[in-house]
Amino acid sequence: MTQEFQQKLKHLVEEALSEDIGNGDHSTLSSIDAGEEGSAVLKIKQDGVLAGVDVARFIFDYKEPGCSFEVFKRDGEPMFAGEKAFEVAAHEHTILQCERLVLNCMQRMSGIATLTKQYTDKLLGYKTKLLDTRKTTPNFRLLEKDAVRIGGGVNHRFGLYDMIMLKDNHIDYAGGIEKAINKAHDYVVKNDLDIKIEVETRSIEDVKKVIEVGEGKVFRVMLDNYTPEQITEALELIAGRFETEASGGINLETIESYAATGVDYVSVGGLIHQAQSLDLSLKAVL
Repeated sequence: MTQEFQQKLKHLVEEALSEDIGNGDHSTLSSIDAGEEGSAVLKIKQDGVLAGVDVARFIFDYKEPGCSFEVFKRDGEPMFAGEKAFEVAAHEHTILQCERLVLNCMQRMSGIATLTKQYTDKLLGYKTKLLDTRKTTPNFRLLEKDAVRIGGGVNHRFGLYDMIMLKDNHIDYAGGIEKAINKAHDYVVKNDLDIKIEVETRSIEDVKKVIEVGEGKVFRVMLDNYTPEQITEALELIAGRFETEASGGINLETIESYAATGVDYVSVGGLIHQAQSLDLSLKAVL
């Protein structure tokens, strides 16, 4: 984990534990002595790609620094029902208060990583890479995008601050593609920003306009809701001037036909918003 990632994760964990524990975990406080120590194992109950082990370690260590955490399977490894991912030894209060947060994170992350792996397997042999999107759960984007990375995908922009993406509404409000590109480029130069500009196109005519005004300003062209045949036509016009990204309704059944065009990237919002959480449990070792 990078320092920036750890800082963001610390904030997420603090807020999540505060949301869950509130003024006290009364179930635990009422039934377990504070000094009792124990251990628990993360049991895998469904096949898939494991994700969130490092996050689980962070959560337990945040709550009880120096607690024991033994890893049996690592992030990104195939997992099978009946296996164990890790064992944690700590105060029982720590285990019980962290249990649901750990499971919520790992079940969600493992579901996303598993679906991402299914998509990236379809891209084997092609140059095309898989991108995620901003179609994420509010306040959980950090771990959803990390799960995409674990599953073999590539993270697109994290938010509105680290890239300029001129989408349809930006273009319409700005008065057209040419105005939108020129205004965005002037803004970057004026403010001395180290961010790139991507432009969404909705037709071959839009692509032609980007080619006319975008060289030296735009780094990537999004080809939104194009058929594979239209992607091929657009790539011939672009001729390597810009990176290219296919987007819009692409799924497991169609992604390979898009990769076959030679497009640089395919973005799939469904990696996150269509992923199903996988079945995991944390059980006391007696």
